[in-house]
Amino acid sequence: MPDLTHLALPGATIPVRATPKAARDRIVLTDTDEIRVYVTTVPEGGKATKAIQRLLAKAMGVAPGRLTLIRGAAHRDKLFRLD
Repeated sequence: MPDLTHLALPGATIPVRATPKAARDRIVLTDTDEIRVYVTTVPEGGKATKAIQRLLAKAMGVAPGRLTLIRGAAHRDKLFRLD
């Protein structure tokens, strides 16, 4: 898992590209610094979004409750804010 602690600034917005039902949980940084989050959870009732939130928080070294989903609850492109 990549180290994303440099993103852990209060008020920062973190755009991610989500892939539910993946083979394993992981975070990948692309060449263009895009964050792609893969989770094994199914996209039902916000379960995948919660799993993405937990995984992203772990990589950033913050509590999952500090990440707030701003947009993208039902979409692959999500935007989180660190409170």
